[in-house]
Amino acid sequence: MALRWTLANEEEGDTLFPDERNATRHVGKGAYAGLEFLHVNARTIINTVPPESVMPFRHTINPYRGCSHACSYCSGGETPVLMGDGTTKPMAEVRAGDLVYGTVRRGVYRRYTVTPVLDHWSTVRPAYRTTLEDGTQLITSADHRFLCDRGWKYVTGTDCGEGQRPHLTSNNKLLGTGRFAAGPHHGPDYQRGYLCGMIRGDGTLGSYAYGPDGRRAVHRSRLALIDREGLTRTEAYLSAAGIPSRGRLFQEATATTKRVDAISVQNRRGVDAIGDLVRWAPVTSDEWVKGFLAGVFDAEGSYSQSILRFAHTDPKVLVRIATSLRRFGFDYAVEVSNQENRLTYIRVRGGLGEHLRFFHTVDPAISRKRSIEGIALESKSEVKVLSVEPLGLELPLYDMTTGTGDFVSDGVISHNCFARPTHEYLGLGIGEDFEKRIVVKINAVERLRAELRASKWNGESIAMGTNTDPYQHAEGKYHLTRGIVDVLSERRNPFSILTKSTLILRDVAVLSAAVDRTHVSVNFSVGCLDRSVWQLTEPGTPPPDKRLEALRRLTEAGVSCGVLVAPVLPGLSDADDQLRSVVEAAADAGAVSISGVALHLRGSVRGHYFEWLKSVRPDLMALHRERFRAGAYQGQSERDRIAEVVRTTALRHGVTGRATYTPVTPVKITPSQQLSLL
Repeated sequence: MALRWTLANEEEGDTLFPDERNATRHVGKGAYAGLEFLHVNARTIINTVPPESVMPFRHTINPYRGCSHACSYCSGGETPVLMGDGTTKPMAEVRAGDLVYGTVRRGVYRRYTVTPVLDHWSTVRPAYRTTLEDGTQLITSADHRFLCDRGWKYVTGTDCGEGQRPHLTSNNKLLGTGRFAAGPHHGPDYQRGYLCGMIRGDGTLGSYAYGPDGRRAVHRSRLALIDREGLTRTEAYLSAAGIPSRGRLFQEATATTKRVDAISVQNRRGVDAIGDLVRWAPVTSDEWVKGFLAGVFDAEGSYSQSILRFAHTDPKVLVRIATSLRRFGFDYAVEVSNQENRLTYIRVRGGLGEHLRFFHTVDPAISRKRSIEGIALESKSEVKVLSVEPLGLELPLYDMTTGTGDFVSDGVISHNCFARPTHEYLGLGIGEDFEKRIVVKINAVERLRAELRASKWNGESIAMGTNTDPYQHAEGKYHLTRGIVDVLSERRNPFSILTKSTLILRDVAVLSAAVDRTHVSVNFSVGCLDRSVWQLTEPGTPPPDKRLEALRRLTEAGVSCGVLVAPVLPGLSDADDQLRSVVEAAADAGAVSISGVALHLRGSVRGHYFEWLKSVRPDLMALHRERFRAGAYQGQSERDRIAEVVRTTALRHGVTGRATYTPVTPVKITPSQQLSLL
């Protein structure tokens, strides 16, 4: 544990928590009947990184907790994580609602699959460095687990005695995609290269005259694509070069074809300027070459069934593709088709490791073309462990909960933690104990005020809700989160909040004022709008429409908010129209990101859920047994359907998941108005 606890008073009680033996029990009364609060005094409330650290997200506060998220599986904040769109993000910057790659076993193979991040948190723990044969260095806790050639293994352990457990040795090889490559800098050179690759790859550009006297001139540059991401990047880069373009529908979708959109420039100045931008240069920089490869791949590249290739007929474009690949050490094969136009393919060799290196090196815009969904783990990507050594200091380390139970960090497969099962580590049950026995850090506000005043505090971002909901029912009794928000706002200290509670509206005035001073973000969980489903599945939480109203109010007050549609329950909340209604309502309320998560049932949670379902909806037992017949997860087609419905509906309503909210002037709300919002 990163935090150390002291006595709240001298009263004794049964030992529930290994590190909190002297916590004082308080039985809830009145509105809090049925809850048991365990009072503790935290010696420190903020976990602080040593001054030499360069991690961008270094601190977390959890005034309450019902389970021990901080006990295992932590990674360093700089560790890159493979995101669901094929890009990477530092572990410290991952957030609940993001999509990442995990793995799932299908038949005899373990395959990569996109999975949602359900929770994310940090703690300070003794750090260890695992060094691999390819030079990769992984900073983790001793309790972190990696997938190796002999199964899951902890970073450290012993072969006998109290610390006996499977652990890494120099005889092991870690499994994964291989070390991640550094991405490009999207500066002017990269942008010019991208435009050259995109327009020469699939655009039209030219000027011509017509009419009997040849005096009528037409100037046109047009680019038409199925994937809007490529058009959006092209529009942005043209605009940066001072060339405005116009978008339009190029082709309606049909039963057999997808919608095609286009952008065009139809004036001489713009067409001439584009011609200058895409002109071949005898000498180019590395960034221009990366941009060119990204652009031509978005225009004429493909990635399917583990085959990454470019297709073109222009010899000049093909030669430039080949020389550009050689510049970064990519091996390739050239294949000429038998078609009359002599369509030529350039195929990048080397398997998944090289394909990911290509994607990360050049950063194409179209996420569909960089998907590794369903690809099996390759033995050729195994990397030998050279050493495991303690760093001799404590560092902030991060972990997340994902739908698959794992994720890909710096090219290797990492295990992660789950909320309810970890409650068992505390000697508590995963059912009512998880929800009813709450640890309360009664001195949290006082400790925070003192720690923010310390000369060593640099005002860095603090995440709230990384363990349990800071606006859970206990907050109505103890007001610790309100006190923390108030202190952070006064100190102009950036922070984020994860919650499903409308109690947050009690603090809307403080939050809106904080937005005017610093960066603040909030995420809500909304699984379904149907009140009958809500009453059946989440009776102790605010209704879903109230959560969205809370989101709207916060958004109007200038606070950036997202929505996680989760969990989506078979037979209860998984119909297409139910999913669309949540997304539409969330978009209408102002959510800047929306993602969907299908129900999954791992370990002891499965039995707990099935017992509950049998008592409330026995008619759905057959459906659930069918959906979960293969294990903890529903079939891939069902998960893909849910994700696609949410994604396409969100995009149709202008929510891309990448938007940021621009703060507006905070709304001034009186105490009486605050009460009317709750």
